[in-house]
Amino acid sequence: MTDRTLDPSLPFVEDAAAQAEFQARQRLLVWRERLLPVAAVIALLLIWWWAVAYFGIRPFIAPSPVAVLKVLAARFDLLMANLLPTAIEAVLGFLLGNLTAILIATVFVQKKLVEEAFFPIAVMINTIPVVAKAPILVLLLGNGMEPKIAIAALICFFPTLVNMTRGLRDVNPQALELMKVLSARQREIFFKLRVPNALPYLFSALKIAASTAVIGAIVGEWIGSNNGIGALIIQATYNFDSALLYATIVVGSTFSALFFGVISYIERRVVRWNVPAAG
Repeated sequence: MTDRTLDPSLPFVEDAAAQAEFQARQRLLVWRERLLPVAAVIALLLIWWWAVAYFGIRPFIAPSPVAVLKVLAARFDLLMANLLPTAIEAVLGFLLGNLTAILIATVFVQKKLVEEAFFPIAVMINTIPVVAKAPILVLLLGNGMEPKIAIAALICFFPTLVNMTRGLRDVNPQALELMKVLSARQREIFFKLRVPNALPYLFSALKIAASTAVIGAIVGEWIGSNNGIGALIIQATYNFDSALLYATIVVGSTFSALFFGVISYIERRVVRWNVPAAG
């Protein structure tokens, strides 16, 4: 058996016609996955444009997609200038929250007593609404970027803590017993068994955190900020500039989707053994 026959992407190497048909079908599936979301977005934009025109909705209530596109083009510099601080806050909060969650999950798995003592506290903190935590953090950390980063980190923290703890703990009992029989050290069990098992769980949490971190940063800017996507949303709302409001939301959502895409790309590169499940 050659290496070529082991390649799952080439299941019909002995039959050229079947192989060509298989590859053509795979290309069709790839293009379908790419084009269907684009077609859905275009359809939604057309429905939006038709609804605004048909029902005669006033521009300050709901603008047409054309008006939003014009604002995106005309005020692109303003939108990018406000996206930058939001992006910095979201990325730093994402890193801080997830790194902290991974470290604490590691401690929880190694020390059951610590988990029993502190996990309920983590649950209680997570139950506090963001709009209640945000003013407290502003009072503690000031009105700069720090409270926004802290809010984004808090939102990312709990899902990653839960998933990482489960991934590190929920290992195959037979594999764990085998490593103990072979006299493997705790460090070897951790890095060669627990960490690979936890990576799919971790990336599932990171993909959730990629979008929620942006939400956290924007909510933090609502509480008190002169720049950023959240501040621009507030300004556009009070000025009844609905086209700018929608354009700001589009920019924030696009950044969130790109962040999600980056994490998904890294997942496909790192968790190669779980690619079908990773999607």
